[in-house]
Formats: sequence, C-alpha cells, structure tokens
Amino acid sequence: MIFIDIIVSLAMLSKNLKYLRQEQKISQLELADILKIPRTTLGDYERAKTEPNISTIIKLAQFFKVDLDNFLKHDLSKSKLKVENSKAFKVLAISVDNSNRENIELVKTKATAGYLNSFSDPEYIGSLPKLFIPGLDHGTFRAFQISGNSMLPLESDSIVICSYVERLTNVKDDLTYVVVSQNEGLVYKRLRKDAKKKELQLISDNAAFLPYSIPFSEVQELWKFHACISFSDKKTSDENTYLYKIDDMQGKINQIYKKLKL
Repeated sequence: MIFIDIIVSLAMLSKNLKYLRQEQKISQLELADILKIPRTTLGDYERAKTEPNISTIIKLAQFFKVDLDNFLKHDLSKSKLKVENSKAFKVLAISVDNSNRENIELVKTKATAGYLNSFSDPEYIGSLPKLFIPGLDHGTFRAFQISGNSMLPLESDSIVICSYVERLTNVKDDLTYVVVSQNEGLVYKRLRKDAKKKELQLISDNAAFLPYSIPFSEVQELWKFHACISFSDKKTSDENTYLYKIDDMQGKINQIYKKLKL
C-alpha cells in the first residue's frame, strides 16, 4: 500500500509541476536554470521518468508557493476557480494540521482587508485562526465572520462555514455563498447565475438591500454555505427579525400614503 501511494504521489508531482510551470509561463530552460539542473532532467520530471530528490521537491514547492502535501497528492489544476473566458486562474491556498487534514481557517471581520490582499498566500492562510468542526474531515472548508444586516435573520458577527467552489458552473441559483471579488471585496449573498451576460446576481435576504450584479471575470473565490454559528439567543433573534419586518412594512405603507396624497 505504501509503494502504491508513492507511485501516485510521483505521478501527481509530475502533472502538477508541468501545470504550475505553464500556468506561470516559465519555460523548462528557465526553471531548470533556477534549479541548477539540466533542462532534460526537468523534462524527465514532468514525464514522471525521473524521481526528483526530496531537496528538489521542496525547492519546487517553495518556488511555486504551494503546500508540499498538495503538490504531491492533489491535482492542482482542479483546485482553482474556473472563470469562463478568463485567464485569471489561481491555485487555492490551504493549510493542514499535523495529521495532514485540511484546516478550517477563520476569516474574522477585522481580517477581511488582509484576506482580500493575501488569500492566495499560503503563509497568510496558515496564520489565520483555525476551527475544528466534527464531521467536516473531508473537503475544503473556510469560516467567515459576516457583518451587517443584509442577510437577516442571520445576525451580524455570525460565522458561516463554507465549502470551496471550484467552478462558476457549480453555482446553484438561490443558494447562499461567500463571494470574493476584485471590486466588491468579501460579501455573503444569495446568488443567481446569468450565463448569457456572464454575470452573477448578488441578492440580500433583507429586502431593504437591492440586488446587484458582477461579471464572472471579477470573481476570485467562491464558498458555498454549509453551516452557521450564531452567538445570540434564538428567541431574541426572532423578535428582532419580526420588529424589523414591522418597521419595513410601516415604511412602505408611509411611502404609499405619501404618493396617494400627491
């Protein structure tokens, strides 16, 4: 079993090496010069004909800024957000625990700006607080603290646990996601996909916030809602939601009344 695992890792390494080199538009000769090895040797690595020594493997992982375990065992070409008609591909940065299980990193509200600047940096991701949720041992998950009232009855400062979405085509209409984008930053919204316009419509559950759209090309990461951690009493939360709905209805009645008087 150990022998089979090593063979699979070497095959994956060769595939990932070629993918990462081409993704960063580096020629075999350029990378060979950086590693100080013959170009033909690098070619043999990519064809899985020659096994790199552990020192070279570590150098490659550090050069491409990828986790060593992922470099050996996971197809990195599938660990990116697919954006139609866009070349803005990236490798997802993750961290693992001592048992090589993926951590659930927590992005707090105050860390949002840092996350937007460094979400593809493995060192930054590794520095984030970690959560352990029983039953979520398989898959890639991340936790986000949300702020504001756009997604009532989910209250501000609640934490949503989300699973990574590899492709925009995997988005299911009317489900909730955390969207990381160039202009809107990090938001938690209900989504609808417009394939013709190549846009995502972002919808708040709170009717006081109007929907808006962003192009597929602006999306940098997508995380699908999986679970929620709330820190408020359920009864109090429900009462606040009812009060909001009453206030919202009263505001709309006042608007109608004003129009009728005109």
